[in-house]
Amino acid sequence: MNKMDELVKQGKAVAARLTEPCNADGLPSPASWKRAAPLRFSADWLGKNADPARETEVRLLWTAEILFLRFRARYRTITVFADAQANGRRDQLWDRDVAEAFLQPDRSTPRQYKEFEVSPNGFWIDLDIAPGEKHDLRSGLKRRVVLDESQKVWIAELALPTKCLVAKFDPTAMWGVNFYRVEGAEEPRFYSAWKPTGTPVPNFHVPEAFGELIFADG
Repeated sequence: MNKMDELVKQGKAVAARLTEPCNADGLPSPASWKRAAPLRFSADWLGKNADPARETEVRLLWTAEILFLRFRARYRTITVFADAQANGRRDQLWDRDVAEAFLQPDRSTPRQYKEFEVSPNGFWIDLDIAPGEKHDLRSGLKRRVVLDESQKVWIAELALPTKCLVAKFDPTAMWGVNFYRVEGAEEPRFYSAWKPTGTPVPNFHVPEAFGELIFADG
């Protein structure tokens, strides 16, 4: 077991440094993604009722300019919006199936963080969250989504410019992070979380429950 795998086993998220060129879409190659230690979750927001058929795998890679995220989502059903803005942005995206990442580069401001969501048909939303506030982040993210109906898996890759997250990227910093999934056409929907939020009803906006994100050089 290498160091990154050991950190994931300890309950941390680890982004591996990307050293190879990206593909024509500006995203890492399959070989690069394999170098990133996967974290997986399938339990609900309480840490209970694990459903392997809805397991989510997350991998992360970084450069000084881009943070890359890859979700591999097993699913039972697919429920998506049919409409979005021309660029794929969709308000209220969480009312359908999504994978989500909440990132908190500055842990000294615990109620401020960034929210990114992507759906099985490639729609997305990015938000800047602060106490009593929610604004469009306008991150300039890139994404690619592939749906494999035969395997009942969808895969989403995101490229997030670090300049939309921090004024100056510091790979020695430790960020707060959590990852989530929502699936289902109507309640009770399946709300799953990497780090359980433990709220009485499903709620992902619990920064106290965020885990740690480490940027690994090797």
